[in-house]
Amino acid sequence: MNPTPNSNEWLFEITPKNKFFSLNLREVWRYRDLLFLFVKRDIITVYKQTVLGPLWYLIQPLFTSITFTIIFNKVAGIDTGAIPPFLFNLAGIMVWNYFTSCLTGTSDTFRSNAAIFGKVYFPRIITPLSIVISNLIKFGIQFFIFVIFYIFFYWQGADLSLNSSLLFFPILIAFMGILGLGLGMLISSMVTKYRDLNNLLGFGIQLLMYISAVMYPMELIKAKLPKFGWIVEYNPLAYVIETSRYMLLNIGSISILGLVYTMALTLAVFFAGLLVFNRTEKSFIDTV
Repeated sequence: MNPTPNSNEWLFEITPKNKFFSLNLREVWRYRDLLFLFVKRDIITVYKQTVLGPLWYLIQPLFTSITFTIIFNKVAGIDTGAIPPFLFNLAGIMVWNYFTSCLTGTSDTFRSNAAIFGKVYFPRIITPLSIVISNLIKFGIQFFIFVIFYIFFYWQGADLSLNSSLLFFPILIAFMGILGLGLGMLISSMVTKYRDLNNLLGFGIQLLMYISAVMYPMELIKAKLPKFGWIVEYNPLAYVIETSRYMLLNIGSISILGLVYTMALTLAVFFAGLLVFNRTEKSFIDTV
């Protein structure tokens, strides 16, 4: 590229990444139009040729909430107090779905975008970042449905109330997305060499859901299974879901120590994932 007139400086300079760790936020901002284009692609193309289209964003959490209500609340007898079981389950599933969407969407970044990565240069981090942002829009749609059911049950006389901690709910969701992004980048980097990890991911997510307090209060598992309660206590996702239900439904409690642990682990996973992702992007094209 030629230098600009009356200047000895270059407009752009492309060099190999020699830094051990780099966020590269300036370059991401420079390619923000491409980021928005990927977000639009992720939202529109997924259900473009389906019969129900975007309604799938709503069908899955609603039917899952109904199933959990029948199995865990009616059959297993899990008590949710004054909170309607369906609303209790919907709050947990809504937050859980955002995490799993970010994780599964970013975990196959290199393999699913190998054709694009091999032809044109742009910051590779834009691809998984666009998935997290597009899933945030899907989460907003599901949250709107939650609000509708909240108003419905409140109108029916359910003992529902809000608290001031609800103001911090967006921060909680942001950390959920960051955790999914970090884990997704780690898995995506490993999948370039070990493709069977992608097959284990779906099975692992199903197991993880049962130890993440999605369909039960954390106190319940500690009381009924004290020998295994530590598994839930060391799971950062459980604290996020438990806290989100406290913010949305004013049920349960907030563990400050648990949230500090969750946020510290989330940032550690994100930076580790970004480090491995940056190193993998230099040579992944030879193994995909």
